[in-house]
Amino acid sequence: MTAPARATQPAGAGSRSSEELIRAEGPVLAHNYHPLPVVVAHAEGTWVEDVEGRRYLDMLAGYSALNFGHRNPVLIEAAHRQLDRLTLTSRAFHNDQLAGFAEALAALTGLDMVLPMNTGAEAVESAVKVARKWAYEVKGVEPDRATIVVAADNFHGRTTTIVSFSTDETARAGFGPFTPGFRVVPYNDLAALEAAIDETTAAVLLEPIQGEAGVIIPDDGYLVGVRELTRRAGCLFVADEIQSGLGRTGTTLAVEHESVVPDLLLLGKALGGGIVPVSAVVGRRDVLSVLRPGEHGSTFGGNPLAAAVGSAVVGLLETGEYQRRAAELGVVLRDGLTALVGRGVEGFRSRGLWAGVDIDPSIGTGREISQGLMNEGILVKDTHGSTIRLAPPLTITAAELRSALGSLEKVLTQGV
Repeated sequence: MTAPARATQPAGAGSRSSEELIRAEGPVLAHNYHPLPVVVAHAEGTWVEDVEGRRYLDMLAGYSALNFGHRNPVLIEAAHRQLDRLTLTSRAFHNDQLAGFAEALAALTGLDMVLPMNTGAEAVESAVKVARKWAYEVKGVEPDRATIVVAADNFHGRTTTIVSFSTDETARAGFGPFTPGFRVVPYNDLAALEAAIDETTAAVLLEPIQGEAGVIIPDDGYLVGVRELTRRAGCLFVADEIQSGLGRTGTTLAVEHESVVPDLLLLGKALGGGIVPVSAVVGRRDVLSVLRPGEHGSTFGGNPLAAAVGSAVVGLLETGEYQRRAAELGVVLRDGLTALVGRGVEGFRSRGLWAGVDIDPSIGTGREISQGLMNEGILVKDTHGSTIRLAPPLTITAAELRSALGSLEKVLTQGV
């Protein structure tokens, strides 16, 4: 793939080389990641540059945290403007940015109230607490008996409580004892879900599309069925849209593909524009109102800098431009991948600018294909053996997307 010309002065000029920096990490960083051997030093739009000045097309976008591209000028301007005024007060005091952010986010999602947090995992943990408290105070579940139904192969974060209901042994092994109160059912199985719900059920917590599992898209009607089951059983539907939300699938939220409105909506990643960690639980007023002062909080949650950037993110989405781009370019992505089926691609699942691509394992593992693409100037990430994930910034052009697909075809044809 032909990338734009390198900068005349490499971004990392005068610093250690990529090889030296990777080697230096070994003794001082916990080994909880296995990144590809590229050291990014600069980024703009859809492109990143390493310390030697080599350029790569970013086809991962920080797992959807960079939906609007690296250093989006509107978001950078909002951050700079706020940095010059006020960054943190804690929630011990009000700040002049938070009300506007909450109003805009509630309006964008069609819900009533916002609980601002920082990371996606914090949003999930917060929703678990809210759902349990709602079950005790509103539904009348006996104290300490509330249950939450989740789906197998889920990914909601890495905290102790969250890995307690993961089915990924890599995430769980060695971290017990685990938090009780969760029931795991197969994803995309309404009968199993119905059987798991009883009078103790506080909520059903699901990803509308399972990201880490390989962009697993449920059957048409599944989310409608989940909504109907939870309504009938008198429990909450909590939709984790931390990866799937905010334009990624061609709509503001993935649940919109089935015109479903959850009781609680979890957002993160792209909500911070790739600048600061911003997450939120957005939901019905009668549900979030179970929280009272002192029962839950976060020093940085809802800080002025985060609120200013979050408001700017909502402003970008209010235009509908990014949702339209994801829908239109999603057709280019789908058609390009369809042409590769049987030619190194065993199958794929895509919605908008998001795809899980299953590679013929005789050609290579997902990691090996990712490294082959890195050598071609394309950055992606593998998951679950021979699957790679594609989630470029929504600012990518059709030409860049086709070129990336051409590089994938080259790697599959030539092998790794």
